[in-house]
Amino acid sequence: MRIRLFETQDAEQVAQLFHDTVRAVNIRDYSDSQVQAWAPDDIDFRNWLKVCSSRFTYVADDDGVIAGFGELEPNGHIDCFYCHKNYQRCGVGSQIYQAIEAKARELGLGRLFVEASITAKPFFQRMGFSVVKEQEVTRRGETFINYVMEKLL
Repeated sequence: MRIRLFETQDAEQVAQLFHDTVRAVNIRDYSDSQVQAWAPDDIDFRNWLKVCSSRFTYVADDDGVIAGFGELEPNGHIDCFYCHKNYQRCGVGSQIYQAIEAKARELGLGRLFVEASITAKPFFQRMGFSVVKEQEVTRRGETFINYVMEKLL
C-alpha cells in the first residue's frame, strides 16, 4: 500500500469508491433516502478531477486499486475522507490521515477540522479529534446528523 497524492487518472476510481462506500458502509448509520441523497446515482454529481486536483488529496494505492482517499484544504479542513468497503479496519484510513496531518504541519496549520458522519466519528476520535458540536445538514432534500470535529496541532 502506497500513500500518494491524487493523479488525474484516479478520478474515476475515487468517484466510484465514494459512491460505493456511502452505499455499502454508511448505510449502517443513515437511512436509504439519506444515502441516496448523499451518493446519488449520478456519481459525477461532483467534478471529482477538478475538486481533488485543487486540494491536497491523498490516495491509498494498492497496486493500482484505490483503497481510500482523503482531501485536505489549505485552511485545515478535511473534506471527503473514505476507505473502500473492502479495506475497512485495515489501517488504510490511519495511513491517509497521517499523510494529511504531516502536510498540515508542513503548511504550519494550527488545527484540522472535519464534519464527520456518524460512521466516521469514532475514527476521527481515535485520530485525536474532539467533537465541537453535533449539527444537522441538508443535501438534496435530506437532513443528516454529522459532527463538527477538530484537532489542534
